[in-house]
Amino acid sequence: MVFSCGGRVVARTDRGTELATQVSLTCDGCSKSVSRDQIRRYVETSGPEFLRINAGTILREATPSDLMENQHLVDSAPQRIRTCEDLAGQLALELKIVASEYLLGGERIVFYFMAEGRVDFRELVRRLAAEYHTRIELRQVGARDEARLVADYETCGRECCCKNFLKTLHPVSMKMAKMQKATLDPSKVSGRCGRLKCCLRYEHETYEELDSKLPKVNRFVRTGHGEGVVVDRQVLTQLVQFRTEDGRLLAVPVEDVTETLAGPPPGWVDAVRERESAEEEGSRWAGRRRAADGTSRTSPARPGEERSEDPG
Repeated sequence: MVFSCGGRVVARTDRGTELATQVSLTCDGCSKSVSRDQIRRYVETSGPEFLRINAGTILREATPSDLMENQHLVDSAPQRIRTCEDLAGQLALELKIVASEYLLGGERIVFYFMAEGRVDFRELVRRLAAEYHTRIELRQVGARDEARLVADYETCGRECCCKNFLKTLHPVSMKMAKMQKATLDPSKVSGRCGRLKCCLRYEHETYEELDSKLPKVNRFVRTGHGEGVVVDRQVLTQLVQFRTEDGRLLAVPVEDVTETLAGPPPGWVDAVRERESAEEEGSRWAGRRRAADGTSRTSPARPGEERSEDPG
């Protein structure tokens, strides 16, 4: 059998008879062909378990009737979901039907659902089998898998990664979000599934490498502009902000940091204490002055005396 690149074919897999797309490994210059480099990158990204050499057998080229039947099965998915939800409600099962998939050959219908815990759905399977007269399969999925099944586009304007190409959903930690985002606003770091975005993991290795080049907060450094203690860092721009002993805030590139000190420079502690003491004393005098000015302006006059107003 000879098929054109990108042609629709009917194939038999371990799930049953399905509609598939034929690709070529040898066709040059065709947009539908898959190069060996693309396969290698796919394996590196998704894992070797998702590259199955003998995954199925092509039975024939798909006919217009096959394409129409497949479209009809796709369009009837909402009705199947409603039927399954009605039956689950009659059985008082607390679950949410996410998606439904009817194989082209009619061998089985797969329902994907979400639930808080384990659900005994054996009776539901029996009723669905009696309704559709075919094999029924129910699969419990999580929030990320739900997004993979039904989500469309993300806030970046591209199709959701989990639906487009991600096969293995690796864990994403809050540490990654804190390192990469200036804010932890849930609307900016959460994806369609309500969990942390998968793309936070893409650049984490680069962020870790850049972060390792910067001195830690509260470490003392020596730069071409003086010595001080680090109060903030910018990972992407590789800037270090430090406070000098006289209280000034300076920001310099990490290349200007000549040395990370083991402790405060000589005389640093005494100078800082003296400056903080002077600032505290100044704050106390300012507070007393404000209190005195407020008393002179608002104190009521005694009986028989005229109330004086401060001309200032």
